[in-house]
Amino acid sequence: MTLTSLSRQKPPSLFITVRFLTRHLSTSKLRDHYSFQPPPSLSLDPQKSKSNSNSHKKQKPKYRPPSSLDQIKPIYSDLPFDFRFSYTESSPTVRPIGLREPKYSPFGPGRLDREWTGVCAPAVDPKVKSLEGTEDPNLEAKRKLLRGRIQGAPLTEAERKFLVEKCQRNRNKRQINLGRDGLTHNMLNDIHNHWKFAEAVRIKCLGVPTVDMKNVCTQLEDKTFGKIIQRHGGTLILYRGRNYNRKKRPVIPLMLWKPQEPVYPRLIKTTIDGLSIEETKEMRKRGLAVPVLTKLAKNGYYGSLVPVVRDAFVVSELVHIDCTGFERSDYKKIGCKLRDLVPCILVTFEKEQIVVWRGQDYKPPEDGHFFTDREFFDDPGCDMERSDE
Repeated sequence: MTLTSLSRQKPPSLFITVRFLTRHLSTSKLRDHYSFQPPPSLSLDPQKSKSNSNSHKKQKPKYRPPSSLDQIKPIYSDLPFDFRFSYTESSPTVRPIGLREPKYSPFGPGRLDREWTGVCAPAVDPKVKSLEGTEDPNLEAKRKLLRGRIQGAPLTEAERKFLVEKCQRNRNKRQINLGRDGLTHNMLNDIHNHWKFAEAVRIKCLGVPTVDMKNVCTQLEDKTFGKIIQRHGGTLILYRGRNYNRKKRPVIPLMLWKPQEPVYPRLIKTTIDGLSIEETKEMRKRGLAVPVLTKLAKNGYYGSLVPVVRDAFVVSELVHIDCTGFERSDYKKIGCKLRDLVPCILVTFEKEQIVVWRGQDYKPPEDGHFFTDREFFDDPGCDMERSDE
C-alpha cells in the first residue's frame, strides 16, 4: 500500500528542485571558500539570463512577402539602340498612324529607365513622348566601336572550321529557334546565355523572317555585337568574338509580355496607282485565276521566294502565291516584304492568296541583293559588307 501510494504521487516540479538547490548552495560554505556561483540554468529566472546573453546578436527580421507596392529601382542599360519587341519584323522608318493600347511599358511599371512610346523604348531621350524623330547618328558609331572592340582580330580559316564543326547538329544539340516574330528582344538574352558555355551558337531561322535573310543576318550582328561565320539556308552560326567577357555582358532587361502591334496604313488600296476602279477589280479577278506560282509551307524556309518572283515577272505581269493555312498577319508580312524587295505592287490578299503585279515600268534589279544559298565565310578578311558586294 505504501509503495502504491508513493508511485501515485506526482514527481516534484522543476521549479521546486531548482529552488531547493539554490537555497542550499547559497547557504553552503563553498561560496565563501571557493567563490562558487551557480550556472545560469540554476538561476531563478533563466529567461532573463538567456536574453542578456543574446542581446549583442542582431534579431532576424520577420519574413515579409513581396508586394507590388514595393519601390523597384529602374534598370539602366547602356545598349546603343532602341528596345523593340522585334528587330527584324519592325522598321524604324515606317511610322504607325495609331496605337491599339495605352503606352504601357512591356518591361513592367518602373522597371526600365527608358520611356515606352508604344512602338519602342528609345535610347536617345528617355523622356520622349512622340513617335516622330530619327535615330541619333552617334548610336551607329557607338555600335561599330563596341563590336570592333569585342570581336578583336579576325578568325583564321582553321579556327572558323573548328568552331563550325563544333556547332554541328551531330556534336551539339544547343540551338536557338528564330520563328515568326523574328529576332525578338528577349532572344538577345538567350544568345548571351548560350555564349556562357560556347564561343558560337547555332540559330535556326524559319517562317516569315526568312524572306529577307540579309536583314536577319544584319540585325543579329548589329544587336548582339557578334559575327556570323557560316550560313547554310536558314541555319546560322554566330560567333561571340575573341574579347568577349561573359562577366561583363550587357544588361538586357526582359519584356514581360508581348505588346500590341500599332496601326499601320493599309497595304491594299481601293485603286492601284495609275488604274481605275474597274481596271483594279478586273486585275484582282485575273490575279486569282492565274496559275499558282508556288505554294508556301507553313513555318518553312522562304529564302528563295524573292528570286522566284523576279524570274516569274519576266514572262508574266501577275504572280499568284498560295498561302493556305497561314495566319492573316503572316501572309500580310510576306506580301509587304515582297513589295519592298522585288519590288512589286500588292493586288489582293483574298482567300489566303497573295497576288502581286509587276507594274507598268518594271525593271528587274541588276545588282546581287541577296546572299547565296550557302556561305562559309572562310576568308579571314571576309565581313558582312564584303559578302553583300
